[in-house]
Amino acid sequence: MILIYLIFFFLILRFTVTLFNFLSNPKLGNSPGHYEDKISILIPARDEAENILNLLHSIRAQDYQNYEVIILDDNSSDNTWQLCESFCSTDRRFSVRKGEVLPAGWLGKNYACYQLANAAAGKYFIFLDADEIIKNGLINNALHRMKLYRLNLLSLFTNQIMLSFGERLVVPMMHYLLLNLLPLRLVRISKNPSFSAASGQFMMFDAESYRVNQWHEQVKNKVVEDIEIMKIVKSSGYKGEALLANNFIQCRMYKSFTEAVKGFSKNFFAGFNNNVFGLFFYLFLVVIGPLAAAVFLSTDLVLFALSLIILSRVMISLISGQNVLMNVILHPLQLLCLVIISVISVNKYYTKTIFWKGRIIRL
Repeated sequence: MILIYLIFFFLILRFTVTLFNFLSNPKLGNSPGHYEDKISILIPARDEAENILNLLHSIRAQDYQNYEVIILDDNSSDNTWQLCESFCSTDRRFSVRKGEVLPAGWLGKNYACYQLANAAAGKYFIFLDADEIIKNGLINNALHRMKLYRLNLLSLFTNQIMLSFGERLVVPMMHYLLLNLLPLRLVRISKNPSFSAASGQFMMFDAESYRVNQWHEQVKNKVVEDIEIMKIVKSSGYKGEALLANNFIQCRMYKSFTEAVKGFSKNFFAGFNNNVFGLFFYLFLVVIGPLAAAVFLSTDLVLFALSLIILSRVMISLISGQNVLMNVILHPLQLLCLVIISVISVNKYYTKTIFWKGRIIRL
């Protein structure tokens, strides 16, 4: 019965966190003014020929004009370089450079970001992934947020485009885990590094503090480098914030169930600090526990618990811009996929078989 009470308590706690996030609405807002600071938009790209031109066109469509865009071709095996070089020849604000050979002790994306920052001249750095599309107003609104709260780091969780059934089984769990476990406003309000969240899909830095601290170098061998950077930023006495992108950035991360499982499993275990007990205890409380509790609880309590789960799913879907009905219906299958991803991720970690874009990730 102690376990049953613990499961029920954890369910109520997660619902409370979700309700807080829903009511506090932690989204990037609109700026009341327009800024002119020099912005460096930095894009690491490895085998992104299929996506990167969409991003570059969306950047050029921004009403913000004072920026430079630097693309780093990280030893692509496709024609990423040729496409970027051709595009950059049409606009002097855009440039592309070849990445250096990956040195020992570094992970690929972290080293690419490190090289990009060293080449940048802006007052602020914005790191974007090559498979995104940004909407007009993003740069100015993000800059306003940086100035308003004197932030050293602002990270945004992008709106996810999902077209296939397989994507809908996996991708929504990213926002579910985030908004069901962490009161997002506390990333900025609390100085405690434990309240840290970030997405490498959008990381905006104050360039001065970045150059002093070389954030990507400090996490050069970390798989979940975005969250680690936010923790270091806060523990170093700087200010960070994480928000939902509010449709100012869209991204289709994966195009199938297989891609999604492969992508999430490469770093899911690292998100739990590679702690097997912590990961599987969480899965027990969230997935297996409620099923077991239903056997012992009265009908009224089971219906109450089910209501909390459904309401949580509805609120998270609404604030993350996802299909509410689809997520409610698919929630049991999404949880099953979460278990599968967890098992695969743990197995990859202990067998040292984490591969991404042709590279082995050495931990």
